[in-house]
Parts: sequence; C-alpha cells; structure tokens
Amino acid sequence: MDDYKYMVYFAWNLPIENPGIDYGDVSSRKELRKKLNCKSFDWYIKNIYPNLIPLTSIVGYGTMKNTLNEDICIDQGPVPGNTPIMYGCHVYSPQHLFYLSTGEMYIGGLRSRQNAVDRCLTDPGTGDLPFIEQCNEAVKKGLNMHWDFKQGSSVMNKKTKRCLEIVKDNPSSPYRLVMQNCTRQKWNVQHTVKDWGKRSALR
Repeated sequence: MDDYKYMVYFAWNLPIENPGIDYGDVSSRKELRKKLNCKSFDWYIKNIYPNLIPLTSIVGYGTMKNTLNEDICIDQGPVPGNTPIMYGCHVYSPQHLFYLSTGEMYIGGLRSRQNAVDRCLTDPGTGDLPFIEQCNEAVKKGLNMHWDFKQGSSVMNKKTKRCLEIVKDNPSSPYRLVMQNCTRQKWNVQHTVKDWGKRSALR
C-alpha cells in the first residue's frame, strides 16, 4: 500500500510505529511488481478507487481516557443518538476517536470515503452536555467543532473556551462527560502521530 499503509493502522487501531504485524519477507513481491512495471498504490487510489479519502491530518487516534479514571473511555453513546458518554474501555469502534491537526475530533469509527460522513464532537455553548454531529452538518450550522488538545493536557473548545471534562454528581455515581469551565483535567489518546500528522511521518 506504499504511502497509504497508515490508513490500515488507523482503521485497525494499531500504532504506526511497531504495529506488531509480521507480514514476512515481501522482497519477491516487490521484485515482481518492479518486473511487471506495476502501477503504484497512489495511482490505484487516484484512478481506480478515488472514493477513498486519504487522512493525512490525523495526529491522535484510538481510545481517549481522562487521568481521573483510566478504566473508562469516551464512547459515542447509544445509536441513534448524539450524546457521547464515558463507558468502560472495550476499544471497539464506538470508542475510536480521531483528532485532526485542524482541530476536529471524530468519534465512533472512521469513514474516510466519499459520501460517508464522519461524526464530529461539538460544544453547543450552552448546557453541560457535548454533542456529536455529522461533520458536514456541523460545518453548515457553524457549530463549535474545533478543539485545542495536546497529549496529556486539557481538551478545550477553541471558540467557547470551555473544556471537555468528567464529573460525578455525587461520590457514588459514575463519571459523566460534560462541558464546563476548565479545571485542568488531563486527557490521553491511545496513539499519536509524530510531527503532528505530516505526510512524511506516515510513511
């Protein structure tokens, strides 16, 4: 897959560096491709399967945890529905999150195809609940869908300046996901891409 192999790692939630996949010796396959003068995978994507959208701006992906309790992860919540929740970590696609260098945060799996819509985390600006909206609709509606985040730090909405945090309504209740004034809670995403998603870092 040449320069596009990172898309497999994103889809399978594997680290880009040392993904743990032993695909064996492929030197003979490379020689055969060279001998037959085969087209590159880039040519294939552009000419045969242009439906695929290369995602070179992803800088963090996988599950996302708050340091107050690392047994629970951000989850897309019940579907149909648009309210993300905190839920026991199981690392399946409802808990897959993708943070882009442009500030968007996709939750609930990665579509990466034309005519397939990713779902973006948004801050409505009022109330204490975050929402997930289809990204194209979030753009049309001018929703607050861009976030400031660095590994091991707060998740702050760029426009509202409110933070994504977790709270307990009482000592015996479970944590819930809220938007509120920042109290310096810290979040970590499972995998990061060095150099903040530059294409050269994805090879």
